[in-house]
Amino acid sequence: MTFRLVYRFGCLLLGWLRLLAQSSAAKDVEILVLRHQLAVLQRSSPKPAFTSGDRAVLAALLRLLGKRHRSAMKLLVTPRTVLRWHAQLVAKKWTYPPRRPGRPAKPEALRALVLRLARENDTWGYRRIHGELLALGWKVAASTVWEILQRAGTIRRLSGPTAPGRSS
Repeated sequence: MTFRLVYRFGCLLLGWLRLLAQSSAAKDVEILVLRHQLAVLQRSSPKPAFTSGDRAVLAALLRLLGKRHRSAMKLLVTPRTVLRWHAQLVAKKWTYPPRRPGRPAKPEALRALVLRLARENDTWGYRRIHGELLALGWKVAASTVWEILQRAGTIRRLSGPTAPGRSS
């Protein structure tokens, strides 16, 4: 029991000597870190829950402390946790919003125009409609016109003996 008491006093004395060697700025930052941790502990239930603001404040304050001072302090989080918070912030900042794969959809006005031209001119094929669209200023491929007509059911695939180009 006496040895424990002497040991505790020795540790306390060394802690005070360490505080005397620190600059006042380092002491102020350390006090702010400890007060912030105390505030987090007081407002949360058994497990401390850090908000994004708490994370930012704690990371900024810990950055001001030297490595030696950080290792001597009792923190609620490990340095690895602070690094993980930083990595998550960077990932959130530089992650692009999700996009659908493939080409963008064709404008609805183009689809309506193609179907109208096909309906009003039933002898025109998709290549003639494509040429008329180019004359009107629409930059569109012939295959796009064919695809629009195909999806609308205007073009039927010809097969069998009546298909053009097939000999019976």
